[in-house]
Amino acid sequence: MRRLAALAPLALAAVVTVPSTGDPVDQPRPVATTAAAPTVAYRAPVSPVDVVRGFEPPPAPYAPGHRGIDLAVRPDQPIHAAGAGVVAFAGVVAGRGVVVIAHADGISTEYEPLTPSVIAGQAVTAGQTIGRIGGTHDGCAPEGCLHWGARRDGDYFDPLTLLRPLGPVRLLPWAPDP
Repeated sequence: MRRLAALAPLALAAVVTVPSTGDPVDQPRPVATTAAAPTVAYRAPVSPVDVVRGFEPPPAPYAPGHRGIDLAVRPDQPIHAAGAGVVAFAGVVAGRGVVVIAHADGISTEYEPLTPSVIAGQAVTAGQTIGRIGGTHDGCAPEGCLHWGARRDGDYFDPLTLLRPLGPVRLLPWAPDP
């Protein structure tokens, strides 16, 4: 019985009902379960991937840090969506062009500085051109770079982790509680 209880959270969108006796209190009720997040395949927004500056998380939410990575690019180079999603923002922030894409797995990716070729609300596919490098990013050489960021639940993380596959997943034997 414990094994069944341990597997219950793995059910996807299951609904459990109880036979009715006619009493409104005994009417079937849905039971909430956790659905798996959709999988999104990610790829680099530019090729080759030449990291000029890595991810430097801030020690506190509003402290200084480098909330993304900088990738070497050529002036006017096309930039591609790292994964399929919907453009959440395409416009200018602090004098630089920015595109933010919301992905189905809850991750959002950010790209700057660029001249956007997409608009907010537009669906994009992985690898689709979303703009061209336009301008410079603080701390980059005059040749330019793309600042690529990623957030999950409002927290920034290293976008390079999106490019690394998880690898083999192995289920371990379940051990009952002592």
